[in-house]
Amino acid sequence: MTTIFLSGSRRINRLDNRVRSRIQNMVDQNLHIVVGDANGADKALQEYLATQKYRNVLIFCSGQNCRNNMGSWSVVHVAADPGLKGRAFYTQKDIAMALKADYGFVLWDGKSTGSMNNVFQLAKNGKKTVVYLSPEKRFLTRLPRFGTKKNITD
Repeated sequence: MTTIFLSGSRRINRLDNRVRSRIQNMVDQNLHIVVGDANGADKALQEYLATQKYRNVLIFCSGQNCRNNMGSWSVVHVAADPGLKGRAFYTQKDIAMALKADYGFVLWDGKSTGSMNNVFQLAKNGKKTVVYLSPEKRFLTRLPRFGTKKNITD
């Protein structure tokens, strides 16, 4: 069964209709979904899936404490060095999700390094990702060429 890694920027806390439609397609196909526990996009994605009463979801958390699990889904606790702080601590769960997934779907605010790191982790493992560039309200199906903002193409 196909597994999709859903993630996104913490600054994104609402899903627009086009994103909801893509998620609904995943639900309609009964795909496996893995998602993190962060506030922002992770929480908004969880809320949508919970309102759909979708059960085929697995939540990944770094360490023993989950910040969000809106649907009371099963949880994978990823071991993380408690001495790590901030992004470094939570990156452990993102790496595990990128390994588990077949594809990625990332909601990006155009700034979050964590969201782009997820795209790179997926690409590093040979997995395709669709990026929803929130400020421009468009989907990117190819990795942007970094260096100048003008090079982001879809």
